[in-house]
Amino acid sequence: MSRQMFVFALIGVLNTATYYGPYLVLLAWFPYLVAHILATLLSMTGSFFLNARFTYRIRPTWRKFLLFPLSNAANLVVTTAGVYVLVDLAHVGSGYAPLIASLAAIPVTFLVSRRIMVTA
Repeated sequence: MSRQMFVFALIGVLNTATYYGPYLVLLAWFPYLVAHILATLLSMTGSFFLNARFTYRIRPTWRKFLLFPLSNAANLVVTTAGVYVLVDLAHVGSGYAPLIASLAAIPVTFLVSRRIMVTA
């Protein structure tokens, strides 16, 4: 499991980059929470295939693909709450808040993702 957590974290770094670029672009046109949600949705597909191949070493299936958003839902809840707290309550800049909030989401997302990818 430690290898899986390590690979999951590495893919998470890559996924954060594929999330953060669109987030910054969308931030120019939308409020930060809308930009955050849209960017999260955009980064899900790549995350699924990378984690299936490299983290869990499984063959992707439609069933797992359709269930995978549940792990992202956990991530979305934790990061959205974190972004709100950081921006509106702690007055952290909306450009940096998602990066900080994503750190809190890693363990929760890993556990949900592992359950879906390994047992589904």
